[in-house]
Amino acid sequence: MTSATLAARAAADPGLDSGYKWIALSNTTLGMLIATINSSIVLIALPDIFRGIHVNPLLPENTSYLLWMMMGFLVVTAVLVVSFGRLGDMFGRARMYNLGFAIFTVSSIFLAITWFDGSAAAIWLIAWRIVQGVGGAFLMANSSAILTDAFPADQRGLALGINGVAAIAGSFLGLLVGGILAPIHWNLVFLVSVPFGVIGTIWAYLKLRDTGVRRRAQMDWWGNITFAVGLVAVLVGITYGIQPYGGHSMGWSSPMVLSCLIGGTLMLVVFVFIETRVPSPLFDLHLFANRSFTFGNIANLMSSIGRGGLQFILIIWLQGIWLPQHGYNFEQTPLWSAIYMIPITIGFLLTAPVSGALSDRLGTKWFTTTGMLITAGTFAALIAMPVDFSYPTFAIVLFLNGVGMGMFSSPNRAEVMNSLPADARGSGSGMMTTFQNAAMVLSIGLFFSLMISGLSAHLPATMGAGLTANGVPAVQADQIAHLPAVAVLFAAFLGYNPVEQLLGPQLSSLPQGNQDTLTGLDFFPHLISSPFADGLSAAFTFAIVCCVIGALASLFTGARRSKAVELEEIGQETSGGATADVVEPVTSELSPPLRS
Repeated sequence: MTSATLAARAAADPGLDSGYKWIALSNTTLGMLIATINSSIVLIALPDIFRGIHVNPLLPENTSYLLWMMMGFLVVTAVLVVSFGRLGDMFGRARMYNLGFAIFTVSSIFLAITWFDGSAAAIWLIAWRIVQGVGGAFLMANSSAILTDAFPADQRGLALGINGVAAIAGSFLGLLVGGILAPIHWNLVFLVSVPFGVIGTIWAYLKLRDTGVRRRAQMDWWGNITFAVGLVAVLVGITYGIQPYGGHSMGWSSPMVLSCLIGGTLMLVVFVFIETRVPSPLFDLHLFANRSFTFGNIANLMSSIGRGGLQFILIIWLQGIWLPQHGYNFEQTPLWSAIYMIPITIGFLLTAPVSGALSDRLGTKWFTTTGMLITAGTFAALIAMPVDFSYPTFAIVLFLNGVGMGMFSSPNRAEVMNSLPADARGSGSGMMTTFQNAAMVLSIGLFFSLMISGLSAHLPATMGAGLTANGVPAVQADQIAHLPAVAVLFAAFLGYNPVEQLLGPQLSSLPQGNQDTLTGLDFFPHLISSPFADGLSAAFTFAIVCCVIGALASLFTGARRSKAVELEEIGQETSGGATADVVEPVTSELSPPLRS
């Protein structure tokens, strides 16, 4: 293709001028930011939300509301991003992205205007959170593909790095935004997304163009159905596995959980079989023949498991132990735990764009490998730290954790996206995001399970002794001490006073002095510190293993690129450094590709 032809195409389509890539970057960064902020914003806001709708999430009959409010968004996005990326490959990535922005905005409006309370309000919020997840899946599935189309290969690390900063930083910023807005009024947690959604939707509709390859193909319906059913079943099984079952502290032996896990796994095996037989598969398994794509996704999966569990452990650590020990009321702890976790976000924001830009020139594998090893080192430092830590030391470790994740995330995403041929970028990006979001749900189940196992070993004896020492009859103390440890974790996670919740009406029968001691800011944090350290050690040891596996997988990236990518880069060089959005032929279902 000659330079004259390229210039003619750019003139014919204003979406292909040299400034288009920056429009694409700014809009997709906004989209990823609000999508990921909303993936975590409710975690800190849950106490205010449930108080606002007058539902006690710690009652056994309401636990499902709590779990689905936390994890519904992540489950939906994990299930749908591949399908929506595939739709982007077929019908246009910008078109699907625009649709996602509109769905996300509408659902945010309906979440914000919730005017009733009780169980009906909880179901309403969960339903619209799921719809919001559908919009988020459209945004997540197509943003990386839009950027990869718009930017030349030697600038994609920077572009995807900035976009990745928005994606991961949003999950941390959501905690802070939720902590600030929820105490004012819980509806603001959802209302804050509406103006950004309206602006982003209109902006995307007016400015974004489909500049990459579209591939005409039939929809893989059986693949979509088996993948959705299988992954939903597995993720639902994980979600309910952390709930108590019968006399067990967790539900992994529950017939319902086992049916979900086994049935979902079998369905995913059927899905893989189908994908090897259909002409236009949802998961293009041939992409895994590319070493960079395969090992880059393994590393991304391991990183996401470690990062997802970290948020929950830190929230419980700060809200349930450290902040009360330092004079913060339990009702104040959600906001302050978000504030005290800011060093992670700062480290990530400083490092991710720089590593993305440098990896364009220096290669990706040493950034990703070093980033994973630094992250593993910070998990080891958190294990070595006393439960009642010195905050400056804690802040430095969190900052370094953000640095490690920032060094990894941008080069990893650039490596994976650069390894893809142009007509598979939507589905490839969706596959990568599926691994990432599914890993977040998986990490919640794994980290909670490890924490509960650690707590269950020593918490009953410690709690029983502490309660009886403060006037609780031995029989009642023993009953409370042997309640599932997940109740203690959920209470701490939600900013409730755990002892007050566990004792309930029994508290009022005790002398006032004993009541004050049991519900004070010192009793529960000191009671749980030693058992918590056991659970924390188990959870973060698992995170270290994940990070080391991610570092080893990163060493195997950087293999020879696919023929399609090599031809694209040759085309860019031939055109004298023209942007990538005019290199790939633009096709549609109705017209053949342009030819030089």
